[in-house]
Amino acid sequence: SSGINAEWPLRPGHYLLYHLVSAIQPRMLVTFNEELKPLPVPVRVGQAVDVVGQAGKPKTITGFQTHTTPVLLAHGERAELGTNEYTPLTPIMEGFVILRKNEEMEE
Repeated sequence: SSGINAEWPLRPGHYLLYHLVSAIQPRMLVTFNEELKPLPVPVRVGQAVDVVGQAGKPKTITGFQTHTTPVLLAHGERAELGTNEYTPLTPIMEGFVILRKNEEMEE
């Protein structure tokens, strides 16, 4: 026997499978402007680095590649904006992110 029980989803606990499938979603990053129109911007995607407790503003990723949104993030990857032209309205760069034009860049 291969060790995989193909009859498991058909047993009385099959409802558990429905809950698991509904929780599956891809890790992605899609950016929008304040009018909720898609906004392709360059982002750096790389291996996530734990920066808890470090002083200053340390880099949160290492070994990055630059892509244009929308992008899919693999397990253990993190994204950060590749330009200072926009600022995110959320501290977490994952899922759907609204970006605001950076007023400091216009000066």
